[in-house]
Amino acid sequence: MKTTDLVGSAISNTFRSKTRMLLTILAIFVGAFTLTLTSGLGTGINAYIDDTVSGIGASNAMTVTKTSGDADAGFGGDSGPAEYDPDAVSAGGFGPNGGGTVTAMTPDDLDELASIEGVTDVHATKSISPDFIQHDGGTRFVVSVGSLVPGQTTQLSAGVDPDDTTDAYELVLPTSYVDPLGFAGADDALGATVSIAITDANREQHVIEATVVGVAEEALASPNGTSIIPNDALTDALFETQNIGVPADQVDRYAQATVWFDENASDDDIAALKDRLADAGFTGTTVADQIGAFTTVIDGIVLVLNAFAIIALLAASFGIVNTLFMSVQERTREIGLMKAMGMGSGRVFSLFSLEATFLGFLGSAVGVVIAMLVGTGVSAALADSLLADLPGLTLIAFDPVSIATIILVVMVIAFLAGTLPAARAAKADPVESLRYE
Repeated sequence: MKTTDLVGSAISNTFRSKTRMLLTILAIFVGAFTLTLTSGLGTGINAYIDDTVSGIGASNAMTVTKTSGDADAGFGGDSGPAEYDPDAVSAGGFGPNGGGTVTAMTPDDLDELASIEGVTDVHATKSISPDFIQHDGGTRFVVSVGSLVPGQTTQLSAGVDPDDTTDAYELVLPTSYVDPLGFAGADDALGATVSIAITDANREQHVIEATVVGVAEEALASPNGTSIIPNDALTDALFETQNIGVPADQVDRYAQATVWFDENASDDDIAALKDRLADAGFTGTTVADQIGAFTTVIDGIVLVLNAFAIIALLAASFGIVNTLFMSVQERTREIGLMKAMGMGSGRVFSLFSLEATFLGFLGSAVGVVIAMLVGTGVSAALADSLLADLPGLTLIAFDPVSIATIILVVMVIAFLAGTLPAARAAKADPVESLRYE
């Protein structure tokens, strides 16, 4: 029997007992359906994180803070309260010390960072705390100041990013501030002048006016919820105004800095750079470190859900074994006749193995197609409702390679499940099989 005839015979034999075939396919369908949905969930969320990495920072940038000499001590910590450090500054929301304090970085520290092997550039992050923002004498609203490093982007609903090459004061306004400040919409806010109040060290309040050049959408990884994004000129003006009255030796103190390294650096190169920073008394955190917790949790959840799908597929494999054993039993005389006519044991084994594989293909194909339809529908519905505040998120996305892999995995499981009854059929004695009643 030719290979094409063998395949055709296996496919036609699969449909001999339609009820039994449908029940077996249904069991496979449940596993393939679940596996496809959970895989799509992981693909969708991880793709969204990858797409919004630019909202956290450039992939070849590292956030650096100065390592505290008593890093383990802190209020409520195992070591008791930390000793007073006159060089400590608020860490704000930065790094692992967010909400606490870190040792301030000085210009000398920035120079030392620049001299470390592997560091190509250094930029200090200026911490600015304005009092409020106001438009045309209207209501005053509390606001914070965010900052972007090269390679970091904002998702704009209108306008452009602020120009760092101009001396004019420009900013990007969060979309949540458009209506409260009295604008009819994002486009209406473009070109408008807003007032930012900031208090100096002498407790005197100053007002700086800036032009709105863009409106930023809210994003998972961007500082746009309550933060304006100023250009360099406005940042410098706010920082200098805030430090009026501060002793000269206390002005240039920073909670953190950003260092850049070769964009082609390998993981080993980055790890070595972190070690060199640590030896110099600094702690470095990359973008990958910052999003690592997100992806770890997501991958863990997907792995657990996939485990349930695999259990369903294993249960379906018992159905395949049962189906083929019954098929072998019912076709004993047929097997004997095929062997008597010269079909070898290997061909008989292949015939029943192909039947099992075809069952796996049917069940997985149906499960994958329906899962893609359901997943696409659910994702679209959530994007317009619960996930409307996360633009660009496709909760359940499907990767062609993953889909093909799922189908192949299910077919392999079906093939393995069919080996036992196929081996039994291959070992059948033709004389005894022909005598079987």
